[in-house]
Amino acid sequence: MTGPLADLRVVELGGLGPAPFAAMMLADLGAQVLRVRRPDPRWLVPDEDRPELSDDQGRNAYDVLNRNRSSVGVDLRTVDGAALVRRLADGADVLIEGFRPGVAERFGLGPADLHATNPALVVGRMTGWGRDGPLAPRVGHDLDYLALSGVLSHLGRADQPPTPPLNLVADFGGGGMLLAVGVLAAVVERSSSGRGQVVDAAMVDGAALLMAPLFGAWASGYWSAERGTNLLDSGAPFYDCYRCADGRWLAVAAIEEPFYAELLDGLGLDPASLPTQHDRPRWPELRSAIGAAIGRRTRDEWADLFADRDACVAPVLDMGEAPAHPHAVARSAFVTVDGVPQPSPAPRFDRTPSPPVEPSKETEDPTVVLGRWGVAAEEVGALRAAGVVG
Repeated sequence: MTGPLADLRVVELGGLGPAPFAAMMLADLGAQVLRVRRPDPRWLVPDEDRPELSDDQGRNAYDVLNRNRSSVGVDLRTVDGAALVRRLADGADVLIEGFRPGVAERFGLGPADLHATNPALVVGRMTGWGRDGPLAPRVGHDLDYLALSGVLSHLGRADQPPTPPLNLVADFGGGGMLLAVGVLAAVVERSSSGRGQVVDAAMVDGAALLMAPLFGAWASGYWSAERGTNLLDSGAPFYDCYRCADGRWLAVAAIEEPFYAELLDGLGLDPASLPTQHDRPRWPELRSAIGAAIGRRTRDEWADLFADRDACVAPVLDMGEAPAHPHAVARSAFVTVDGVPQPSPAPRFDRTPSPPVEPSKETEDPTVVLGRWGVAAEEVGALRAAGVVG
Protein backbone atom coordinates (compact mmCIF):
# COMPACT_ATOMS: atom_id res chain seq x y z
CA MET A 1 0.00 0.00 0.00
CA THR A 2 1.02 3.59 -0.65
CA GLY A 3 -0.27 6.93 0.54
CA PRO A 4 0.28 8.96 3.72
CA LEU A 5 -2.22 6.79 5.65
CA ALA A 6 -0.85 3.42 4.53
CA ASP A 7 -0.43 2.20 8.12
CA LEU A 8 -3.93 3.21 9.27
CA ARG A 9 -6.52 0.43 9.65
CA VAL A 10 -10.17 1.50 9.56
CA VAL A 11 -13.44 -0.37 10.04
CA GLU A 12 -16.39 1.41 8.43
CA LEU A 13 -19.94 0.44 9.32
CA GLY A 14 -21.49 1.03 5.91
CA GLY A 15 -24.25 3.56 5.39
CA LEU A 16 -25.24 6.30 2.98
CA GLY A 17 -23.65 9.64 2.13
CA PRO A 18 -21.33 11.44 4.52
CA ALA A 19 -19.84 8.55 6.54
CA PRO A 20 -18.89 6.60 3.37
CA PHE A 21 -17.45 9.84 1.96
CA ALA A 22 -15.19 10.18 5.02
CA ALA A 23 -14.13 6.55 4.64
CA MET A 24 -13.51 7.11 0.92
CA MET A 25 -11.22 10.04 1.71
CA LEU A 26 -9.21 7.93 4.16
CA ALA A 27 -9.01 5.04 1.70
CA ASP A 28 -8.00 7.41 -1.11
CA LEU A 29 -5.05 8.44 1.05
CA GLY A 30 -3.95 4.85 1.50
CA ALA A 31 -5.72 3.71 4.68
CA GLN A 32 -6.71 0.04 4.84
CA VAL A 33 -10.47 0.38 5.12
CA LEU A 34 -12.86 -2.53 5.58
CA ARG A 35 -16.46 -1.61 4.90
CA VAL A 36 -18.95 -3.69 6.88
CA ARG A 37 -22.30 -3.57 5.10
CA ARG A 38 -25.61 -5.38 5.16
CA PRO A 39 -25.40 -8.96 3.88
CA ASP A 40 -27.73 -8.02 0.99
CA PRO A 41 -26.18 -4.87 -0.53
CA ARG A 42 -28.66 -2.44 -2.04
CA TRP A 43 -27.62 -0.33 -4.97
CA LEU A 44 -28.14 3.40 -5.17
CA VAL A 45 -29.16 3.18 -8.82
CA PRO A 46 -31.68 0.47 -9.81
CA ASP A 47 -30.38 -2.15 -12.23
CA GLU A 48 -32.94 -1.20 -14.86
CA ASP A 49 -31.62 2.38 -14.94
CA ARG A 50 -28.00 1.37 -15.56
CA PRO A 51 -26.30 0.76 -18.92
CA GLU A 52 -25.46 -2.82 -19.72
CA LEU A 53 -22.41 -3.96 -17.76
CA SER A 54 -20.30 -6.98 -18.50
CA ASP A 55 -19.71 -8.15 -14.92
CA ASP A 56 -20.11 -7.36 -11.26
CA GLN A 57 -16.80 -5.53 -11.15
CA GLY A 58 -18.11 -3.11 -13.76
CA ARG A 59 -21.27 -2.62 -11.74
CA ASN A 60 -19.19 -1.85 -8.65
CA ALA A 61 -17.43 0.94 -10.52
CA TYR A 62 -20.60 3.06 -10.34
CA ASP A 63 -20.46 2.99 -6.55
CA VAL A 64 -17.82 5.74 -6.43
CA LEU A 65 -18.35 6.57 -2.74
CA ASN A 66 -17.32 3.02 -1.83
CA ARG A 67 -14.19 2.89 -3.95
CA ASN A 68 -10.73 1.85 -2.78
CA ARG A 69 -11.81 -0.54 -0.06
CA SER A 70 -12.84 -4.07 0.64
CA SER A 71 -16.35 -4.92 1.72
CA VAL A 72 -18.03 -7.70 3.64
CA GLY A 73 -21.67 -8.26 4.49
CA VAL A 74 -22.36 -8.83 8.20
CA ASP A 75 -25.71 -9.06 9.96
CA LEU A 76 -25.19 -6.80 12.98
CA ARG A 77 -28.54 -7.87 14.43
CA THR A 78 -27.08 -11.22 15.34
CA VAL A 79 -24.90 -11.87 18.39
CA ASP A 80 -22.20 -13.44 16.23
CA GLY A 81 -22.28 -10.58 13.72
CA ALA A 82 -21.80 -7.91 16.39
CA ALA A 83 -19.08 -10.00 18.03
CA LEU A 84 -17.27 -10.28 14.70
CA VAL A 85 -17.27 -6.50 14.25
CA ARG A 86 -15.95 -6.00 17.79
CA ARG A 87 -13.08 -8.34 16.94
CA LEU A 88 -12.36 -6.40 13.76
CA ALA A 89 -12.37 -3.16 15.77
CA ASP A 90 -9.84 -4.70 18.16
CA GLY A 91 -7.39 -4.80 15.26
CA ALA A 92 -8.24 -1.33 13.93
CA ASP A 93 -7.06 2.20 14.59
CA VAL A 94 -10.39 3.79 13.65
CA LEU A 95 -14.05 2.80 13.48
CA ILE A 96 -16.51 4.99 11.56
CA GLU A 97 -20.29 4.76 11.88
CA GLY A 98 -23.21 6.88 10.75
CA PHE A 99 -26.12 5.42 12.71
CA ARG A 100 -28.71 7.49 14.53
CA PRO A 101 -27.84 7.99 18.22
CA GLY A 102 -28.29 4.81 20.24
CA VAL A 103 -28.29 2.34 17.35
CA ALA A 104 -24.63 1.31 17.66
CA GLU A 105 -25.14 0.81 21.39
CA ARG A 106 -28.09 -1.50 20.72
CA PHE A 107 -25.79 -3.63 18.56
CA GLY A 108 -23.20 -3.70 21.35
CA LEU A 109 -20.92 -1.54 19.19
CA GLY A 110 -20.96 1.72 21.12
CA PRO A 111 -17.70 3.40 22.20
CA ALA A 112 -17.85 1.86 25.69
CA ASP A 113 -18.12 -1.64 24.17
CA LEU A 114 -15.26 -1.00 21.74
CA HIS A 115 -12.94 0.80 24.17
CA ALA A 116 -13.27 -2.02 26.69
CA THR A 117 -10.95 -4.14 24.53
CA ASN A 118 -9.25 -1.47 22.38
CA PRO A 119 -8.82 1.75 24.39
CA ALA A 120 -6.69 3.26 21.60
CA LEU A 121 -9.53 3.09 19.07
CA VAL A 122 -10.73 6.35 17.51
CA VAL A 123 -14.51 6.15 17.04
CA GLY A 124 -15.79 8.54 14.39
CA ARG A 125 -19.55 9.12 14.68
CA MET A 126 -21.47 10.87 11.90
CA THR A 127 -24.92 12.27 12.62
CA GLY A 128 -27.16 15.00 11.29
CA TRP A 129 -28.11 16.78 14.49
CA GLY A 130 -25.31 15.62 16.80
CA ARG A 131 -25.34 13.15 19.64
CA ASP A 132 -27.13 15.41 22.11
CA GLY A 133 -29.63 18.25 22.08
CA PRO A 134 -33.40 18.14 21.53
CA LEU A 135 -33.12 17.20 17.84
CA ALA A 136 -30.55 14.42 18.31
CA PRO A 137 -33.06 11.56 17.89
CA ARG A 138 -34.88 13.16 14.97
CA VAL A 139 -34.51 12.24 11.30
CA GLY A 140 -33.22 14.79 8.81
CA HIS A 141 -31.49 15.38 5.51
CA ASP A 142 -28.95 17.83 4.14
CA LEU A 143 -31.59 20.48 3.43
CA ASP A 144 -32.86 20.37 7.02
CA TYR A 145 -29.37 20.89 8.44
CA LEU A 146 -28.80 23.80 6.07
CA ALA A 147 -32.10 25.34 7.10
CA LEU A 148 -31.37 25.25 10.83
CA SER A 149 -27.69 26.25 10.64
CA GLY A 150 -28.34 29.62 8.99
CA VAL A 151 -26.97 28.54 5.61
CA LEU A 152 -30.01 27.88 3.44
CA SER A 153 -31.60 31.29 3.94
CA HIS A 154 -28.69 32.85 2.07
CA LEU A 155 -28.56 30.51 -0.94
CA GLY A 156 -30.45 31.59 -4.02
CA ARG A 157 -31.36 34.54 -6.20
CA ALA A 158 -33.29 37.64 -5.30
CA ASP A 159 -37.07 37.17 -5.07
CA GLN A 160 -36.67 33.39 -5.41
CA PRO A 161 -37.00 30.62 -2.79
CA PRO A 162 -33.83 29.37 -1.07
CA THR A 163 -32.01 27.02 -3.46
CA PRO A 164 -30.69 23.58 -2.39
CA PRO A 165 -26.97 23.39 -3.33
CA LEU A 166 -27.28 19.68 -4.19
CA ASN A 167 -26.32 17.92 -0.96
CA LEU A 168 -22.74 19.12 -0.96
CA VAL A 169 -22.70 21.56 1.96
CA ALA A 170 -24.07 19.54 4.90
CA ASP A 171 -23.67 15.92 3.76
CA PHE A 172 -20.21 16.06 2.26
CA GLY A 173 -18.43 19.31 3.18
CA GLY A 174 -19.93 19.86 6.62
CA GLY A 175 -20.39 16.16 7.28
CA GLY A 176 -18.05 13.62 5.68
CA MET A 177 -15.08 15.91 5.25
CA LEU A 178 -15.46 17.26 8.80
CA LEU A 179 -15.56 13.69 10.10
CA ALA A 180 -12.37 12.80 8.22
CA VAL A 181 -10.58 15.85 9.66
CA GLY A 182 -11.79 15.01 13.16
CA VAL A 183 -10.70 11.38 12.89
CA LEU A 184 -7.22 12.36 11.73
CA ALA A 185 -6.93 14.96 14.51
CA ALA A 186 -7.79 12.26 17.06
CA VAL A 187 -5.21 9.90 15.51
CA VAL A 188 -2.55 12.61 15.80
CA GLU A 189 -3.49 13.28 19.44
CA ARG A 190 -3.31 9.56 20.20
CA SER A 191 0.37 9.55 19.25
CA SER A 192 1.09 11.45 22.47
CA SER A 193 -1.69 10.22 24.79
CA GLY A 194 -1.92 6.61 23.61
CA ARG A 195 -5.68 6.83 24.00
CA GLY A 196 -8.52 6.84 21.53
CA GLN A 197 -11.60 9.03 21.78
CA VAL A 198 -15.00 9.66 20.24
CA VAL A 199 -15.27 12.14 17.37
CA ASP A 200 -18.79 13.60 17.26
CA ALA A 201 -19.26 15.08 13.77
CA ALA A 202 -22.69 16.60 13.15
CA MET A 203 -23.76 17.89 9.76
CA VAL A 204 -25.63 20.81 11.30
CA ASP A 205 -22.40 21.87 13.05
CA GLY A 206 -20.30 21.47 9.93
CA ALA A 207 -22.69 23.43 7.73
CA ALA A 208 -22.56 26.33 10.17
CA LEU A 209 -18.77 26.09 10.35
CA LEU A 210 -18.49 26.50 6.58
CA MET A 211 -20.37 29.80 7.00
CA ALA A 212 -17.91 31.17 9.58
CA PRO A 213 -16.59 34.08 7.48
CA LEU A 214 -20.09 35.11 6.42
CA PHE A 215 -21.26 35.16 10.04
CA GLY A 216 -18.55 37.77 10.53
CA ALA A 217 -19.75 39.70 7.50
CA TRP A 218 -23.32 39.52 8.84
CA ALA A 219 -22.31 40.82 12.27
CA SER A 220 -20.45 43.76 10.68
CA GLY A 221 -23.52 44.75 8.66
CA TYR A 222 -21.75 44.04 5.37
CA TRP A 223 -23.94 41.05 4.45
CA SER A 224 -27.63 41.57 3.78
CA ALA A 225 -30.41 39.15 4.74
CA GLU A 226 -31.89 39.55 1.26
CA ARG A 227 -30.79 36.71 -0.99
CA GLY A 228 -29.23 37.61 -4.30
CA THR A 229 -28.19 41.13 -3.29
CA ASN A 230 -24.69 40.49 -1.93
CA LEU A 231 -21.26 40.16 -3.44
CA LEU A 232 -21.09 36.36 -3.67
CA ASP A 233 -24.74 35.28 -3.95
CA SER A 234 -25.48 36.44 -7.52
CA GLY A 235 -26.20 40.00 -6.40
CA ALA A 236 -23.09 41.49 -8.00
CA PRO A 237 -23.19 41.52 -11.82
CA PHE A 238 -19.46 40.82 -11.95
CA TYR A 239 -19.92 37.61 -9.88
CA ASP A 240 -22.58 35.56 -11.62
CA CYS A 241 -23.34 33.20 -14.49
CA TYR A 242 -24.51 34.40 -17.91
CA ARG A 243 -26.22 32.61 -20.77
CA CYS A 244 -24.22 32.49 -24.00
CA ALA A 245 -25.40 32.47 -27.62
CA ASP A 246 -25.61 28.66 -27.65
CA GLY A 247 -27.65 28.48 -24.44
CA ARG A 248 -24.74 27.34 -22.33
CA TRP A 249 -23.27 29.34 -19.46
CA LEU A 250 -20.23 31.40 -18.59
CA ALA A 251 -19.09 31.99 -14.99
CA VAL A 252 -17.82 35.50 -14.24
CA ALA A 253 -16.02 36.19 -10.94
CA ALA A 254 -14.12 39.41 -11.63
CA ILE A 255 -14.19 40.90 -8.14
CA GLU A 256 -10.84 42.69 -7.98
CA GLU A 257 -10.39 45.85 -10.03
CA PRO A 258 -7.62 44.58 -12.39
CA PHE A 259 -9.62 41.45 -13.21
CA TYR A 260 -12.79 43.46 -13.70
CA ALA A 261 -10.97 45.74 -16.13
CA GLU A 262 -9.74 42.69 -18.02
CA LEU A 263 -13.30 41.33 -18.13
CA LEU A 264 -14.68 44.50 -19.69
CA ASP A 265 -11.84 44.63 -22.20
CA GLY A 266 -12.43 41.00 -23.20
CA LEU A 267 -16.16 41.66 -23.60
CA GLY A 268 -15.48 44.75 -25.72
CA LEU A 269 -17.20 47.05 -23.24
CA ASP A 270 -16.06 50.64 -22.68
CA PRO A 271 -15.82 51.37 -18.94
CA ALA A 272 -16.67 54.99 -19.57
CA SER A 273 -20.08 53.96 -20.91
CA LEU A 274 -20.93 51.88 -17.86
CA PRO A 275 -21.72 52.46 -14.20
CA THR A 276 -18.72 52.07 -11.92
CA GLN A 277 -18.15 48.56 -10.63
CA HIS A 278 -19.47 49.09 -7.08
CA ASP A 279 -22.33 51.45 -7.83
CA ARG A 280 -24.98 49.16 -6.33
CA PRO A 281 -28.06 51.15 -7.36
CA ARG A 282 -26.93 50.78 -11.00
CA TRP A 283 -26.02 47.13 -10.83
CA PRO A 284 -29.08 46.13 -12.91
CA GLU A 285 -27.81 48.38 -15.70
CA LEU A 286 -24.33 46.89 -15.48
CA ARG A 287 -25.75 43.36 -15.44
CA SER A 288 -27.75 44.05 -18.58
CA ALA A 289 -24.67 45.30 -20.43
CA ILE A 290 -22.54 42.32 -19.41
CA GLY A 291 -25.33 39.86 -20.23
CA ALA A 292 -25.94 41.39 -23.66
CA ALA A 293 -22.24 41.20 -24.52
CA ILE A 294 -21.88 37.59 -23.40
CA GLY A 295 -25.01 36.61 -25.30
CA ARG A 296 -23.32 37.46 -28.60
CA ARG A 297 -20.90 34.51 -28.55
CA THR A 298 -21.01 30.81 -27.64
CA ARG A 299 -19.66 29.53 -24.36
CA ASP A 300 -16.63 27.91 -25.97
CA GLU A 301 -15.86 31.02 -28.00
CA TRP A 302 -15.74 33.00 -24.77
CA ALA A 303 -13.65 30.28 -23.13
CA ASP A 304 -11.10 30.57 -25.94
CA LEU A 305 -11.12 34.36 -25.83
CA PHE A 306 -10.50 34.48 -22.07
CA ALA A 307 -8.13 31.50 -21.95
CA ASP A 308 -5.05 33.72 -21.64
CA ARG A 309 -6.63 36.61 -19.75
CA ASP A 310 -6.68 37.08 -15.98
CA ALA A 311 -10.35 38.00 -15.86
CA CYS A 312 -11.66 35.20 -13.57
CA VAL A 313 -13.91 33.85 -16.31
CA ALA A 314 -14.59 30.14 -16.86
CA PRO A 315 -16.97 28.01 -18.92
CA VAL A 316 -19.62 26.21 -16.86
CA LEU A 317 -18.92 22.53 -17.53
CA ASP A 318 -21.09 19.56 -16.65
CA MET A 319 -19.82 16.26 -15.23
CA GLY A 320 -19.46 14.88 -18.73
CA GLU A 321 -17.25 17.78 -19.83
CA ALA A 322 -15.11 18.55 -16.78
CA PRO A 323 -12.76 15.53 -17.03
CA ALA A 324 -11.79 16.49 -20.60
CA HIS A 325 -10.84 20.09 -19.85
CA PRO A 326 -7.14 20.65 -20.66
CA HIS A 327 -6.33 21.80 -17.12
CA ALA A 328 -7.98 18.72 -15.61
CA VAL A 329 -6.15 16.50 -18.10
CA ALA A 330 -2.79 18.13 -17.36
CA ARG A 331 -3.22 17.62 -13.62
CA SER A 332 -4.84 14.18 -13.89
CA ALA A 333 -7.67 15.65 -11.84
CA PHE A 334 -9.97 12.81 -12.91
CA VAL A 335 -9.41 9.10 -13.29
CA THR A 336 -11.49 6.59 -15.24
CA VAL A 337 -12.14 3.30 -13.45
CA ASP A 338 -13.92 0.55 -15.41
CA GLY A 339 -15.30 3.19 -17.76
CA VAL A 340 -16.52 5.54 -15.01
CA PRO A 341 -14.80 8.97 -14.84
CA GLN A 342 -14.48 10.25 -11.27
CA PRO A 343 -12.42 12.77 -9.29
CA SER A 344 -8.90 11.69 -8.39
CA PRO A 345 -7.88 11.53 -4.73
CA ALA A 346 -7.03 14.90 -3.20
CA PRO A 347 -4.99 16.56 -1.83
CA ARG A 348 -1.70 15.42 -3.34
CA PHE A 349 1.49 14.37 -1.61
CA ASP A 350 4.99 14.50 -3.07
CA ARG A 351 6.59 11.66 -1.09
CA THR A 352 3.63 9.41 -0.35
CA PRO A 353 1.26 9.60 -3.32
CA SER A 354 -2.18 8.03 -3.07
CA PRO A 355 -2.58 4.50 -4.44
CA PRO A 356 -4.30 3.91 -7.79
CA VAL A 357 -8.09 4.16 -7.57
CA GLU A 358 -9.92 0.85 -7.49
CA PRO A 359 -13.69 0.28 -7.64
CA SER A 360 -15.76 -0.98 -4.74
CA LYS A 361 -14.88 -4.59 -3.98
CA GLU A 362 -18.27 -5.97 -3.03
CA THR A 363 -17.72 -9.14 -5.06
CA GLU A 364 -14.53 -10.08 -3.20
CA ASP A 365 -14.59 -13.41 -1.35
CA PRO A 366 -15.45 -12.79 2.33
CA THR A 367 -12.97 -15.50 3.33
CA VAL A 368 -10.17 -13.52 1.69
CA VAL A 369 -11.37 -10.17 3.04
CA LEU A 370 -11.74 -11.30 6.64
CA GLY A 371 -8.58 -13.38 6.41
CA ARG A 372 -6.61 -10.16 5.98
CA TRP A 373 -8.04 -9.10 9.35
CA GLY A 374 -7.06 -12.33 11.09
CA VAL A 375 -10.32 -14.29 10.89
CA ALA A 376 -9.73 -17.96 10.11
CA ALA A 377 -11.27 -19.45 6.98
CA GLU A 378 -13.09 -22.13 9.00
CA GLU A 379 -14.77 -19.49 11.13
CA VAL A 380 -15.78 -17.45 8.09
CA GLY A 381 -17.28 -20.59 6.58
CA ALA A 382 -19.35 -21.23 9.70
CA LEU A 383 -20.55 -17.62 9.83
CA ARG A 384 -21.53 -17.78 6.16
CA ALA A 385 -23.42 -21.02 6.72
CA ALA A 386 -25.30 -19.37 9.58
CA GLY A 387 -26.21 -16.37 7.43
CA VAL A 388 -24.20 -13.97 9.61
CA VAL A 389 -21.72 -13.16 6.85
CA GLY A 390 -22.97 -12.62 3.30
